Amino acid sequence: MAPETDTVSTSTAPPSAGGDIGTNPEIATGYRSGMQPVEESDFAVSTANPISTEAACAVLRDGGTAADALIAAQTVLGLVEPQSSGIGGGAFLLYYDAASGDIQAYDGREVAPAAATGDYLRYIDDVNRTVPQPDARSSGRSIGVPGVVRMLEQAHADHGKQDWSQLFDPAVALADNGFEISPRMAQSIADSAPKLALDPASKDYFLSADGAGKSAGTVLTNPAMSKTLSAIASGGADAFYTGDIAQAIVDTAADTTAGRTPGLLTLEDLSAYEPKARTAVCTEYRDHDICGMPGPSSGGIAVASTMGILSNFDMAPLAPGSLDADGGIPTAEGVHLISEAERLAYADRDFYVADPDFVPLPGNSPDALLDPQYLSERAALIDPTRSMGTAQHGDFGPVKFASSTDEEHGTSHISIVDSYGNAASMTTTVESAFGSFHMVDGFLLNNQLTDFSAEPASPDGTPLANRVEPGKRPRSSMAPTLVFDRQDDGTRGDLALVTGSPGGSVIIQFVVKTLVGILDWGMNPQQAVSMVDFGAANSPSTNYGGEHPNVTGPDDPVVQQLEQWGHKVSVADQSSGLSALQRTDGGWTGGADPRREGVVLGG
Repeated sequence: MAPETDTVSTSTAPPSAGGDIGTNPEIATGYRSGMQPVEESDFAVSTANPISTEAACAVLRDGGTAADALIAAQTVLGLVEPQSSGIGGGAFLLYYDAASGDIQAYDGREVAPAAATGDYLRYIDDVNRTVPQPDARSSGRSIGVPGVVRMLEQAHADHGKQDWSQLFDPAVALADNGFEISPRMAQSIADSAPKLALDPASKDYFLSADGAGKSAGTVLTNPAMSKTLSAIASGGADAFYTGDIAQAIVDTAADTTAGRTPGLLTLEDLSAYEPKARTAVCTEYRDHDICGMPGPSSGGIAVASTMGILSNFDMAPLAPGSLDADGGIPTAEGVHLISEAERLAYADRDFYVADPDFVPLPGNSPDALLDPQYLSERAALIDPTRSMGTAQHGDFGPVKFASSTDEEHGTSHISIVDSYGNAASMTTTVESAFGSFHMVDGFLLNNQLTDFSAEPASPDGTPLANRVEPGKRPRSSMAPTLVFDRQDDGTRGDLALVTGSPGGSVIIQFVVKTLVGILDWGMNPQQAVSMVDFGAANSPSTNYGGEHPNVTGPDDPVVQQLEQWGHKVSVADQSSGLSALQRTDGGWTGGADPRREGVVLGG
C-alpha cells in the first residue's frame, strides 16, 4: 500500500455501486536520521509519542506493571495521537508474565453489531441499494463496538498492581490542562480536514473557524474526554459500555446529520462486548521462539509463515552493507528473498485467515499453515533471481470460503518491559486516520468495520471469509510480537525481544524486516527499526521506502536490480511506527521508528 494515497478494501469480487470502502492511511511524516539505541537497566517503554511514553514510565517508576502502564499510555495516546488510536477503537495485546512464564494473547478487536448483514457496508438497505452516505467510512456503518477499554480492564485484572482509577490521572490532567498539537498530528489534521468537517464535534475540536486544521503548537484542552476518562476510572469499563457514554456512542453512530447513513449499533451490542482470550501463535526460528497474535489478526500467522519460509535459507550473508545508524543499505538479494517469502505468506493469509470463531483455519488451528515441512515446500517455490509476482495459496483441500485482501491503515504500537520482567506488546487502532471521523464525549469512534470485505461473496457466489456477519470481528494485520531464546534442550528460555508496528496490511512487512535485522543480521534495535522499510504483499509490487536517506529513488541500484528480477518496485514513502526492545546483559536496549514521533524511555 502506498502510504500517501487513498486505498480501498478489495476482494476477489468486482465492486458494486457500494463496493469500494474508501479509507485513508496515515500520512508519512519524514525521517529522523542518525537515531541512536537507548539503553535502560530496569525497565523500558516505547510508544508513538514522548508524552505517552513518559506517562507509562511514571507508572513503572511507581512500581506498576506493564499492564498498569498500558492504561496510562493508551489513554494519553488517545489525546496526543487521536488519528491513530483511542478508547473508541480496538487492540491486540501479547502479555508475558515473568513469574509464571505464561504468554497471554488478548483480543480486543471491535465487533460488528447484531443487526449487521453481508451488505451492511455497500447498500443503505434492500430497497435503497446505494452506497452508505457520504461513503461507507464516514457513515455510521463503519463503526464497530470498541474493544480496547474492556480488554485493558481484563489485562489489568490479570496482571495489574496499581489501582485502576489512578492510572487515568495522567490523561485526565492532560485533557484538563491542555497539550500542544504535535507536528505529526497537525499534518494528519490538515490531511483529513474535509472529512473532519462533516462531524460537528470533530470540526469544533480539530479545525479553526475558517475550516483549516489547527496548527502545530496549538494548545488543545478536552474537558469532554476528561469527564469520560474520570467516569471509566471510577466506574470501570462498565461506565463505557453501559449508561450515558454507551448511549452517546449509539446516538452518534445513528446520527443522520447532513444525510449520513446511520449505523445500527445498540446498547445491547455494547453491553455484550467481551474481549477474547486467545492462544498465542509461537513458532521456532533458528535459536528463538517467535510469538504473535492468532486470528482474527492475520499478523502473527503471516509473520510466522514468512519467518518459517526464511528459515530454509542462510540469511546472514544477505545483510545490508555500509551499516550505519540508519540500518545501512539492504542487499537486493535480501530484499528479494524476504519479499518472495512474504508473497507466499500473504497468499495463505488472504485465502485462509479471518475471525476463527466464524471461519476455521485448515485443521482448525494455525499448525497446518505453519508446519515446517509445508513451509519448506513453500520455500522451494522461490526463484533466487526472478520474482513470482503473485503467489498461489497452499492447497489444504476444499474450503467453503473465498479469498479477500482487505486492508487497514491508521494504528499505533506500544512496547513495554517492566522491572518485574513482564512485557507487553500492544498494537492499537481506530482503523483509518481519525477513524470514522465521528467524535463523541471527547474521543473518536473507529471505522473498523471497513476492514471487512465490502462484498459478501465472490462472483460465483462463494461466501468471502472476511465478509460482514453479526458479532464478527474483522480480519486485521496487527502483529504485536514477543521473541524468546531457546534453551539447549529445546524449551523456551528468556524473553529476548518485544516489537511491533502500526501500518495497516504492511505491518507484517515492517515486523519481518525488524526480526530479520536483529535475529539474522545482528543489528541493534535502532538500526533494525530504522532500516529501509521493504517487502511485498501478494502482488507484483514490492515496497522499498523512499523516505529513507539511503534510498536514492527509482535509480537506486537496489531498485534497479529488483526490477531486473521482475519486481515492480514502489519507492513511495512508508509510514511504519516500529519499536523494538531487546534484552541485553545490562538490561534493555531500545529503538523507536524515525518515521514517527516515538521515543524509548526508561528508569
